[in-house]
Amino acid sequence: MKQFLSGFQYLLFWIMLGLILAVSLLIFRGDLQPALVDQPAQTVTPATAPDIAPREKSFADAVAIASPAVVTIRAITTVQTQVPEGVKLLERFLGKNSPHAPKTRKQFTSGSGVIMDTDGYILTNHHVIKDADKLAVQLTDGRSAYAQLVGTDPDTDLAVLKITLPSLPVAKVADISRLRIGDIALAIGYPFEIGQTVTQGIISATGRKRIGSSTYENFIQTDAAINPGNSGGALVNTRGELVGINSLIYSRTGNFQGIGFAIPVDMATQVLQQIKLNGFVQRGWLGVEGQEITSALLKKIDLQGISGVLITSVEKEGPADLAHIQRGDIITHINGKPIYSISDIMQTVADGSPGDMLRVEGIRQRESFMAEVTLGQRPLVSTQSE
Repeated sequence: MKQFLSGFQYLLFWIMLGLILAVSLLIFRGDLQPALVDQPAQTVTPATAPDIAPREKSFADAVAIASPAVVTIRAITTVQTQVPEGVKLLERFLGKNSPHAPKTRKQFTSGSGVIMDTDGYILTNHHVIKDADKLAVQLTDGRSAYAQLVGTDPDTDLAVLKITLPSLPVAKVADISRLRIGDIALAIGYPFEIGQTVTQGIISATGRKRIGSSTYENFIQTDAAINPGNSGGALVNTRGELVGINSLIYSRTGNFQGIGFAIPVDMATQVLQQIKLNGFVQRGWLGVEGQEITSALLKKIDLQGISGVLITSVEKEGPADLAHIQRGDIITHINGKPIYSISDIMQTVADGSPGDMLRVEGIRQRESFMAEVTLGQRPLVSTQSE
């Protein structure tokens, strides 16, 4: 009996072990699981790598809009060779037969310009076309034409040319009031005569004055590369709209060092319209020179807490002289607007037209005074007096 039970227990042990293994296989094998448990089929989505590639950023659309209106300008100037001082006496005897007689040659310089309307008016810098005998303009589509000089404005370093060609591309003008420091800027022009070139930077500053390049300054500063040949070209925003005319750079080497300046498009278009209308820019003129009042000067004349400009010279028979403004007067207000600097007087007066009446307030010998001045026409030859 004991032997029978031992054999039976032995057999039962292996039967139970077999059942346990069978159930384990049914539970854990994935291909048999749906047959045992009524579960909906699951869709397995393959794992995908995260999209870590940077998105492409391009200004190609802006360039495509703006670049056709940016042209290259070649200024052709006749120059005369210099005669050595030591042979000038000999020339008196040899006359025209002298081998040292002055000779002429053609000098070529280049710059950039921007077509502003379909009539062919082009804005560029005065210094690009100064003293040129002929001006040739070439477009990006390969067309070229000689240009007529319509007029210049040395006080802002701007000039207006005109060409006659059909179907001209025209610059799209930006709303300058939307311009902000930090905006992306593209400079388009023809540096070093290598062909049209686009550089990119930001608007570094606005309203830059006292650069010393022209009488009326209100520059946009940018770090978009501007090099020789870029003068007169376009500074545009990322919509391809013209925000300024590239004019000059600040450099110790003669080449770009990260600081460039452009004339704001609103100032440039005002000059354009006046030159188209009159052939020159009509500005008001006061006929004075002055210096800004410093704290040291105020202490010296024992006047504290005022601001203004000390008049150092008055043009004889000029508008200020006729209104009895005197040397030594301090101008503190014009038409109720406070005056802090010489540029304040210059801009306020220039914004007026000949014949306009201005109310000038100030201090004369420690007493307040007021004068009404009828503005004259600013002389076309640039002077330092207002």
